Amino acid sequence: MMDLLALTLAGHTPDKSHGENATLHWQWLEEGVLELSPQSGYRQAVVLSAGIHGNETAPIELLNRLVIEIFTGVRPLAVRLLVVLGNPPAMRADKRYLASDMNRMFGGRYSQFSPSDETARAQRLEQVICNFFAGERATRFHLDLHTAIRESYLPRFGILPCQPEPYSADMLALLDAAELDAMVIHRAPGGTFSHFSSEQAHAASCTLELGKARPFGHNDLQQFAGINRALQALVSALPLPPRQQEPMRVFRVEQSLIKRSEAFKLYLSDDTANFTALPQGTLLCEQPGESYRVKHENEWILFPNPNVAVGLRAGMMLTEVPRSTLFSE
Repeated sequence: MMDLLALTLAGHTPDKSHGENATLHWQWLEEGVLELSPQSGYRQAVVLSAGIHGNETAPIELLNRLVIEIFTGVRPLAVRLLVVLGNPPAMRADKRYLASDMNRMFGGRYSQFSPSDETARAQRLEQVICNFFAGERATRFHLDLHTAIRESYLPRFGILPCQPEPYSADMLALLDAAELDAMVIHRAPGGTFSHFSSEQAHAASCTLELGKARPFGHNDLQQFAGINRALQALVSALPLPPRQQEPMRVFRVEQSLIKRSEAFKLYLSDDTANFTALPQGTLLCEQPGESYRVKHENEWILFPNPNVAVGLRAGMMLTEVPRSTLFSE
């Protein structure tokens, strides 16, 4: 059995770097990175990642349990699978990151940050993704699993990267089955892991936000039952479970609030929840030479955080759009 999380938290490597059994073969590529392939054929190549932010523990525990189920034969493997625990030092320290936010670094943007273990790790993970998908003819998927810093009126949501081609109908069906409350469509390139795999590896990619960040051992994984069932169906190539809640709401990013000065002021309380609705005309933020008022009849705030470094995003403003927008971006 492979306990990827225990090995990673201990800073250990397995006794063997590769192996096989009757149904699969596996390879430990580097710390926190494990590739598994079925002995029979496959139609999908799937990357499942978590821990890009080290204190977002529930998705890490979820992926680790899935790996254990595959190794013990409880869960048949029918896809070529890469499991990535993104930031092991931050996981061990129970911190979001140690030097800089890795999820702003991908697509070569690590060169814009002071060199650190995290810039080096982002660069290595880019290469891992490119190697995994190189020459791959199967359908490509990448789900990057996170939890949010703050509470959210819509606690489980996905963020689709900006891309020129239509979003994958198969991936959208998977996310529907995962019981997500909402989907957010990006309209500009970014430094996220999922944007990198979409742009550079042409994978159907999505960042998933699955509730609130809590320490290891303090997660109620039953709250993640929807995404767990969807991932189980994905890796075993089984029919997707039917959606049991109301339809997923769809939002589009209208404006990113970039902090350009230490004098940046965000006029929201520190406990403002994600997807808080703000009426038209609300003065939301100010900094020298620039301010932002809500432009549309209703806009929703996502990831408000005035304490980010200068040059980074302090929030995103969303509008709600029809579901058909997912197929026309």
